[in-house]
Amino acid sequence: MSSKKDMRRADLIIPYQEPAAKADAAEFQSTISSTLPMAAIFMRNRYIGWAAVVFAVQSWLGESEDTKKSTSTPGYFSVGMSLMSLAVTYLPLFLPPQPGMQQGSVTDAAPPVPA
Repeated sequence: MSSKKDMRRADLIIPYQEPAAKADAAEFQSTISSTLPMAAIFMRNRYIGWAAVVFAVQSWLGESEDTKKSTSTPGYFSVGMSLMSLAVTYLPLFLPPQPGMQQGSVTDAAPPVPA
């Protein structure tokens, strides 16, 4: 073991090249983070609201300079929208509907008239 010679060959060394980033993943993440808050507002589903917050924060923290240039919506805007959708889903806990109010839309059939 007296001869600890470097056995690496300089002609076989290949320098590392970073692979090109895929732009589709950022666009899909941006699409999900902007549509989930709308789904949470329309369906009044708290689980979708929390998922919207998680996806929005994740896409905001994962923004790079290229995605900032290519997207028109900044990341903090999608986080704000998702927090607002979460507030809308929890709104009936703090402001319950008034008793006697019709629970339906304007296009529903008229309620039956008592005889």
